[in-house]
Amino acid sequence: MEQQMQELRRLASRAGNSRTETGIPRVAMVQGEIPEHLLSAVYDPMVNLILTGSKTMTVGDRTFHYDPATYFVMSVDLPAVGTVHPAATGEPYLAVSLTLDAAIIGALIRDLPVNICSTLFGSGFSVAPVNDELLDAWIRMLRLIDRPDEAAVLAPAYEREILFRVLQGPLGWMLRDIASPDTALSRISVAINWIRRNFNEQIRVETLAEMAALSVSAFHRHFKAVTALSPLQYQKRIRLLHARSQLIGGQGSATSVAFSVGYESPSQFSREYARLFGLPPSKDLMKATQALKGT
Repeated sequence: MEQQMQELRRLASRAGNSRTETGIPRVAMVQGEIPEHLLSAVYDPMVNLILTGSKTMTVGDRTFHYDPATYFVMSVDLPAVGTVHPAATGEPYLAVSLTLDAAIIGALIRDLPVNICSTLFGSGFSVAPVNDELLDAWIRMLRLIDRPDEAAVLAPAYEREILFRVLQGPLGWMLRDIASPDTALSRISVAINWIRRNFNEQIRVETLAEMAALSVSAFHRHFKAVTALSPLQYQKRIRLLHARSQLIGGQGSATSVAFSVGYESPSQFSREYARLFGLPPSKDLMKATQALKGT
């Protein structure tokens, strides 16, 4: 396995300290110290493989630590706070990711035995150890970085192989539920997508439950199981992440940004911003600006 990891590290070594596209659809990589504000984001559904160093990811009240030769799966859009760490020997953090496409997963599942996945556990994210077969599939995929003429033909096959290996593993149920319309996760995804599009509007949990075709109590239970947040907490995280992005992008003052993301009270916005990010908006903006100057 170490030889496979070494080749993957070599193939991904040209990554920068923010999401770096590979030229292969849905495949990206990242390396080095990543500014804190870039790691606080709404993460798309993905499979992420850690090659060097480690990463801590917190969603709601759940925190996972990912080490080399482990991968994590996110099956829904999740507002998370991450921290990356170099290896104990000094090598920078390095990881590769595959953004998940429900249509591709669904087509793959239709070609597989019905018992390919394990039992549903409910969470929208988790971590598992990698195996040789999954690493081999990733190696073939990343070799296409230097063979762009072959990528159009071979990348879809290698993507299916990566997904197949994940489906065979302990997190396979998460991929199954992405592509299955009648699971609780897929129903919660409908509400999640609505909140993401309408984060600055007032929401009624009863309306969201109706969208998900669940009772209010069942909706609350499943939403918290999938996201580690209540629907209102989820919306608040989305608002604050959008606000931070707008502030760092110079799109307005703290007061104007607060109103734009749906807050009616700038003071409440500042309190909740500081609670999530550790600093009030003005000081956090100063810290992020200094971090960007250093990259």
